[in-house]
Amino acid sequence: MAATDGGAGVPQDQRATADQTAADGAAADGVTAGGDGGRSVGELGRAVATRASDRERDAVVQRVQDAFAEGRLNDDEFDERSRAALTARTHADLDALLADLPAASAAPGPAPVLPGPGRFAVALKSSVRRAGRWRVPERYTTVVYKGGGWLDLRAAELSGPVTTFLAVAYKSRVTILVPPNVRVEMTGLGVTQDAHDEDPGYRLPADAPVIHVRGIAYKGTVEIATRPPERPALRG
Repeated sequence: MAATDGGAGVPQDQRATADQTAADGAAADGVTAGGDGGRSVGELGRAVATRASDRERDAVVQRVQDAFAEGRLNDDEFDERSRAALTARTHADLDALLADLPAASAAPGPAPVLPGPGRFAVALKSSVRRAGRWRVPERYTTVVYKGGGWLDLRAAELSGPVTTFLAVAYKSRVTILVPPNVRVEMTGLGVTQDAHDEDPGYRLPADAPVIHVRGIAYKGTVEIATRPPERPALRG
């Protein structure tokens, strides 16, 4: 005769089997409802932030550039958000950068054809200045004699994947301001780059636009920067 548990009338071996079944059920319930703040395994998986891709980062940088060209962001905001987009890890990081900007049109019309500035700009004891939304040819030459040059490419439309600048500065300073999502190549004499940009802290995609600067400076300088100086006004 099987032993009982002292009055309950249930054999001990059956009682042990029932207790084990109840314990297994409670453990399963714990995984589903109580193991981590009441969230199920599926919910925990969905709670993990989705990683952003290079293409998604580039799209946010483009939207930030458009907002800058539209006057919605100032220089500091443009610089901060562009760099933050290029180093963003998740979709949430990217969404935060666009939270106060209007959504891009779902079905935009054809882009307007922007007038080009030509391939040459020469200043004799005066200044060359280009900024805002302008179309840059694949080859552009600027010569400044005892003046100043300011070429702002942050909201510009590049005509091709590689843009070549020939900048000649005679007793002058020519500044080429580039967005942080382009690759810059420099050759020539008297060409300098913003010291802050030697290690930008992010990786550019392989197909990033290339800006090649060939500079010649005599008692002057040709400089490339990704942020404007405190006082961008040119000196004659």
